[in-house]
Amino acid sequence: METLLTGLAMGESPRWHENRLWFSDWGAQEIVAVDTDGNSEVVIRTPFGLPFCIDWLRDGRLLVVSGRESLLLRRERDGSLVTHANLRSISDKAWNEIVVDGRGNIYINGGPGIIALVTPDGSARQVADGIAFPNGMAVMPDNSTLIIAESHGKKLTAFDIEVDGSLSNRRVWADLGGGAPDGICIDADHAVWYADVPNKRCVRVREGGQVLHTVTVDRGCFACMLGGADKRTLFIVAAEWRGMEKIAEVAQARTGRVLTTEAPAPGIGWP
Repeated sequence: METLLTGLAMGESPRWHENRLWFSDWGAQEIVAVDTDGNSEVVIRTPFGLPFCIDWLRDGRLLVVSGRESLLLRRERDGSLVTHANLRSISDKAWNEIVVDGRGNIYINGGPGIIALVTPDGSARQVADGIAFPNGMAVMPDNSTLIIAESHGKKLTAFDIEVDGSLSNRRVWADLGGGAPDGICIDADHAVWYADVPNKRCVRVREGGQVLHTVTVDRGCFACMLGGADKRTLFIVAAEWRGMEKIAEVAQARTGRVLTTEAPAPGIGWP
């Protein structure tokens, strides 16, 4: 395990994009990009609240989930942030994670355990509900399957993606026992890595729940992403965790880090 970056308030939503790892630093209200040598840049300081999660449209424009405001924002070429979709009509509860698939369909989760779809034409609708604290999402490279982490359900759940972007055939992809999955990513063996805050680890599992690898660290793991030149580097954003009631204290302590380790298979799919 190597340490790439320290001093973060609380990192979330790591994404490998244009040869750098991008992530949201919640406590600092920043979106940061860092290269594999540890050179970092604050790309955006958000004028709103927490930048919950990020991904990109197929044309390269950055999307930012302004979760508490129920807005999906888009960064224009001139650097300005504009509203891409207003999600209040679906739910005024906080929105969380985002993934854009290879066809440009945008999936966002949060609220009262739901997933919403924003299609390329800008329309938004709910496509799933009843999820026990929805967290990380990933889509297989053929755009056929969406996998979501149910943190309170201690499982990974899969859906088939229909031609119109709807989700069907809900099923348990992996029962994680005592695992509490947060951010996830997929590798070329069609295994899923999930980050686990309370158990201070990242775990690689096969469909059905067989544990293939476990990486244990000294603080809560919030999310993970495969990237690097050959996509065989597992990036982990981690920080000490003292509970939601002490989130400001955690941010002020700046115990957040980006950690790296070599992975057995390269990353695939979306994000």
